[in-house]
Amino acid sequence: MSEKQIFIFGAGYSGRAFAGANKGAARIFGTTRSADKFEVLRQAGIAPLLFDGALTEEIGDALETTTHLLISVAPEEAGDPVLNAAREVIAQMPALEWIGYLSTVGVYGNYDGAWVDETAQCRPVSKRSVMRVAAEQDWLRLGTDIGRPVAILRLSGIYGPGRNALVNLENGSARRLVKPDQVFNRIHCDDIAGALWQLIEGNTGGIFNVTDDMPAPPQDVVAYAASLMGIEPPPEIPFDAAQLSPMARSFYGENKRVANAAIKAAGYRFRFPDYRAAFDHMWASGDWRDGDARSPMKG
Repeated sequence: MSEKQIFIFGAGYSGRAFAGANKGAARIFGTTRSADKFEVLRQAGIAPLLFDGALTEEIGDALETTTHLLISVAPEEAGDPVLNAAREVIAQMPALEWIGYLSTVGVYGNYDGAWVDETAQCRPVSKRSVMRVAAEQDWLRLGTDIGRPVAILRLSGIYGPGRNALVNLENGSARRLVKPDQVFNRIHCDDIAGALWQLIEGNTGGIFNVTDDMPAPPQDVVAYAASLMGIEPPPEIPFDAAQLSPMARSFYGENKRVANAAIKAAGYRFRFPDYRAAFDHMWASGDWRDGDARSPMKG
């Protein structure tokens, strides 16, 4: 296979973890909306470019020689910002072999704690998840139109260095909200990176839940992190009594256990199959404070 060149639209937390797992064989470009983030991207091994909804000559030049295109930009009411700006250009990319799109398990909506896999019906509850379903369909349609594989990665709650319950406990923001029978899946950023590289190696398309093996109540994760730190966990707060933003409350309106057999069948083996393995590693290695801590995942 010819040398890979990867272009990431929206090189945020997950994109930087992906670039950090580059074995050195691929050149990686990535976009950000602010030139203030250029140095952060460079440190992650990404050649930075500005994208705020309009194509630039520099982006067009990079796409000319890109073999693998990764989209990590949230959809908007007007549709997917990347497709709106660049669909025709992407459709004519001469070297393109594969497209990846980072989505969310939120597309499934609420299943009252039941297990879901990639065959489950998408019944999104929130407006943002409705837009995600539409964006997934638009990218899959483009792949069909141009004869290129498209991989949709449905991610659960993302955590890793700088974004985890250890950080939240240290800075005093951790809470243990208790809603009976509520569970969430999670995914360490290193496993998002690993799954992406696995799919890229084989130019594999399809829909994949990229999520851990252990859906668990969020208060258990905080308690486990506190046990590693040797501190008392914060007190439990009944969900009904909690002060939450509308978005935070909406997350608790969706309860499901998400299965990950498809990405395993594609050959991927999780580095951190559950939150305990990940927290054990982060605490022992001391790398839990690193990364972009500006918007830590709660719980």
